[in-house]
Amino acid sequence: MNLADQKCIPCRGEVPALKPSRAKELLQELGNGWQLNDDGHLERSYRCKNFIQAMEFANRIADIAETEDHHPDLSIAWGRCVVEIWTHKIHGLTDSDFFFAAKVVRALNELSA
Repeated sequence: MNLADQKCIPCRGEVPALKPSRAKELLQELGNGWQLNDDGHLERSYRCKNFIQAMEFANRIADIAETEDHHPDLSIAWGRCVVEIWTHKIHGLTDSDFFFAAKVVRALNELSA
């Protein structure tokens, strides 16, 4: 099953963060330009045609976040939307962070179609 087809599981803080080896495995499966930043969070910068397109993309991500009850940090600028994902309750990554990132990739593909 595709990562984007998985349901994000809300974290209550009782789960351990992913081991680095598992995070690297999921990162490779996710692909699409995602990387781990210096804080160990998933991050990707998306280029957009202009500010309006960046806002439309951010709003689409916000819809996914509300549906999945999993909320990334977004940074919007002219022609760019940066998405940073991690599980805030545990200050680390869970499988759900990778599921959410895959849903972001799917949303971009749908907007571009």
